[in-house]
Amino acid sequence: MTGRRVLQVLGSSAGGVARHVEQVAAALAAAGDRVVVAGPSGLADVVAPGRGVPDGVRFAPVEIADRPHASDLRAVARIAALARDADAVHAHGLRAGALTVLAVRSRPGRRARVVVTLHNLPVGGRAIRAVSAVLGRVVARGADVVLGVSGDLVALAAAQGARVAERALVPAPGRPASAADAAATRAALGLAADADLVVTVARLAPQKGLDTLVAAAARASRDRPALVWLVAGDGPLHDELAARVAEAGAPVRLLGRRADVADLMAAADVVASAAVWEGQPLAVQEALALGAAVVATDAGGTREVTAEAAVLVPVGDADALGTAVAGVLADDARRADLRAAARVRAAELPTLPDVLDQLRVVYTA
Repeated sequence: MTGRRVLQVLGSSAGGVARHVEQVAAALAAAGDRVVVAGPSGLADVVAPGRGVPDGVRFAPVEIADRPHASDLRAVARIAALARDADAVHAHGLRAGALTVLAVRSRPGRRARVVVTLHNLPVGGRAIRAVSAVLGRVVARGADVVLGVSGDLVALAAAQGARVAERALVPAPGRPASAADAAATRAALGLAADADLVVTVARLAPQKGLDTLVAAAARASRDRPALVWLVAGDGPLHDELAARVAEAGAPVRLLGRRADVADLMAAADVVASAAVWEGQPLAVQEALALGAAVVATDAGGTREVTAEAAVLVPVGDADALGTAVAGVLADDARRADLRAAARVRAAELPTLPDVLDQLRVVYTA
C-alpha cells in the first residue's frame, strides 16, 4: 500500500468517527501513503500539529452538513476535485458516503476506488428513516466496498445491494495506561472509602441511553445504598440529564469532559454502558484493556467487542441494568472473574496493524 494516494472523507462528527479517521490517517501516512482528510472546517484539528499525525497528512475543508442542505452540491463538487488524483477514497458515515459516491461516480474515465464505512445505525422518525434508506442504497450500490462497524450494519448494507460488505475493524485509539492509585483517584473525587463506584464514559446524546442509566442507578442504589455513579462526558443532553437525575434522586454525578478517563475506569468497581446502539464502543474497549468489570446493554456490536467478558442486559431495560450492576458490586469473586476476562478479551481485539491489513485489501481493485 506504500505510496498510495488516499482521500479520507468525514462529515459532522461527535468524536468517535473523527478519532478513528485521525488514527487511520496517521497509520496510512506512517506506512508511506499520501493522505488527505476532507471534512467540515470545524474538524481541522483531526490532523492538527502536535497530535502525532505525520507530515504525510493534510486537511482539506469540505462543508458536509448533518442533513440534506443546499450546500450538498458544492460538497459533491469539492469531493470530486479532491478525488481526481486519488487511488482510493474512503468515506466515513452515511451522508459523507453518499456524497462521496455521487462525486466519484460522476467523473468519466479513471476513478478512485470507493470504500464507505458505516459507523451508526440510522435512528429517528419516519422521515429520517426514509432519507437514510435512500442514502443507504446510494452507498451500497455505488461503493466498491461497504464496511460496517457492527454485524447489523453489514447485514443492512448487504440487504441494500452492496457488492462487498464486511465488518470494519475499529480499535480504540491508545490512551495512556492509568498511572494513578485507585484510592487516590477516589479520594480526589471526594468518595467515601466504602463507596461503590460505577463509571460511565459517554457523550451526553440520545444514542447513549441516558434515561435508562438514571433509572438503573436509582434501581441499583436500593440494593447498594453507598453507590456513586459517575458519568464522564459532555453533550447536548447535559441539562436534560441533570434535571432527570434531580427528579429521580439518583446517585449520579455528571463530571463533564475529563482528561483522566483511564484513571476513572481503573478506579471503578464497575464500568457501565446503557447505550441504545453502539458499533464497536471505544469506551468499552478501553475498559476491557484496563481490566474493568463491565456491565452493558447488548446494543449493536457491543457483544462483538466484549464476547463473554462482560455482563450484558437488554437495551432499554433499566431494571435489568440496575440489578446487574448491583449484583456485580455485591459479588467480589464475580467482579474479579470479570476483570480477568476483560484483560484476556482486550488482547484478542483488533489492533491498528490489523486495520492496515484490511485496508490494504479493500483499497485494491
